[in-house]
Amino acid sequence: MSKYALTVACQSTRGIVAAIANYLADGGCNITDSSQFDDKEAGNFFMRVSFESEKGADIAALTEGFTKVAEAFEMTYSFHDETEKMKVVIMVSRFGHCLNDLLYRWRIGALPIDIVAVISNHMDYQKVVVNNDIPFHCIKVTKENKPVAEAQIMAVVEDAGADLIVLARYMQILSDDMCQKMSGRIINIHHSFLPSFKGANPYKQAYERGVKLIGATSHYVTADLDEGPIIEQDIVRVTHAQSASDYVSLGRDVESQVLARAIHAHIHRRVFLNGNKTVVFPASPGSYASERMG
Repeated sequence: MSKYALTVACQSTRGIVAAIANYLADGGCNITDSSQFDDKEAGNFFMRVSFESEKGADIAALTEGFTKVAEAFEMTYSFHDETEKMKVVIMVSRFGHCLNDLLYRWRIGALPIDIVAVISNHMDYQKVVVNNDIPFHCIKVTKENKPVAEAQIMAVVEDAGADLIVLARYMQILSDDMCQKMSGRIINIHHSFLPSFKGANPYKQAYERGVKLIGATSHYVTADLDEGPIIEQDIVRVTHAQSASDYVSLGRDVESQVLARAIHAHIHRRVFLNGNKTVVFPASPGSYASERMG
């Protein structure tokens, strides 16, 4: 039985849910999970529906048949085959904790993605990546060659047919052009000390100030550095008895977990852009267990 997801965004009005449910029911589809959110302030409506097609309808047929419903409510919508894995390019510099965590989750099936390439501006993780049978590309970036380097990066992304770029502690600032071209398709991770502790050794700065909470934020990348719509966040508590190195270790752990959860939400089409914010629907019951998401 074919399994699909329908994502919908439109202006809030009466009858949207009924129209969607009736369309799916009339087409021999059975809804298995549904989430919706009505933003009263902005007047926006968002919905994600998982369903099974007993008649085995394909994406093209479902999309064509839904046209009248979509036009009636001026919807932005898309049907997705839930069995297809999203193609992802990971970018990393010299901090490898997020990369290694993602490779492990991918390898055990906890993160159902297709990693089509890893790009780095250093050679540190070439062996790790190649040993996982994933193409590795080292693209050096300097102030002088940045436009050329980004053109090479985009060539890798486009040639691989990637739908998502993950910045797994990639320590280069992307240009406005690249951010706009890949809008809503680049996910970044950073510690939560910004803007308080900038520059080198933020964890050491936090330790010296006696910070009691260490956190991480994963967000979509925009031209505004580290200010894109937030997808996922988390924190871990620290005490006066812990050292600066403890801060670093705990920070790396929470960064890895937050990034993995953000990617998990994105690849299952549970994230909707809502102005400068996001709407993130929870995972359906059992989805994490079935994919062994730790």
